Amino acid sequence: MGEFLSVERRGKIAILTMSKPESMNAIGTHADCDDIIDTLRGLGEDRGVSAIILTGSGKAFSAGGNLKSMQERQGIGVLDQPDSTRANYRRGVQAVIRALMDCEVPMIAAVNGHAIGLGCDLACTCDIRIAAESAKFACSFIKVGIVPGDGGAWLLQRVLGYPRAAELFLTGDRFDAATAKDYGLVTEVVPDADLLDRAVAIAERIVCNPPRALRLTKRLLREAQHSRMSDILELSAAYQAIVHETADNREAINAFVEKRAPVFTGD
Repeated sequence: MGEFLSVERRGKIAILTMSKPESMNAIGTHADCDDIIDTLRGLGEDRGVSAIILTGSGKAFSAGGNLKSMQERQGIGVLDQPDSTRANYRRGVQAVIRALMDCEVPMIAAVNGHAIGLGCDLACTCDIRIAAESAKFACSFIKVGIVPGDGGAWLLQRVLGYPRAAELFLTGDRFDAATAKDYGLVTEVVPDADLLDRAVAIAERIVCNPPRALRLTKRLLREAQHSRMSDILELSAAYQAIVHETADNREAINAFVEKRAPVFTGD
């Protein structure tokens, strides 16, 4: 375990907190990236985990990349020459985004404060997003003369659609939690003090469901974002064949049939 993330387990729920409040949870080093990647890999391999909550410490969810590191040409961003910088993005921040997108455990972003640039894109990798009233968002790469190098150009328009994503990336404008809800970036806005409790409540509604079906349902949703209907039908059939053989499936069907038996018999 590294120093960027802290992990709290509550039964089948894992709460991941970005824990560098002094830098507004900016991701600045490969150690930060490796901590996120290794943590997600470990949770993905843990069949006792059925939901993950991602949040931040202090006043920020994540301020994105570390501008001081960029200025000094160190860390996960710009290096001494373009080829090195390109490889550095692949090795660091892009590997983080891949790990988040590949994680089969359902994920909830509890956006507690500023989610700027990469921070906003981290939230977009999650399946469900809720925000505290004080949260602020921006896709502000353009403000410092760079492009979204972390995959945000793909992520945000799948959440909001092309026109809105284009507006946010090309203006770099900052917007509040209520606006994020209007845009559809988050589904709920709650008082700051209630944010984590609300995220846990949503997670509890998720983890009461069969774990294998949860993970495969998430995978189907992900694949459906960029696949043909015919391909999803084939994948759905394959996944259905898997879950039909689980004890969870048999127990759930038996319980349901037993409960509904009077209806089926006409009583």
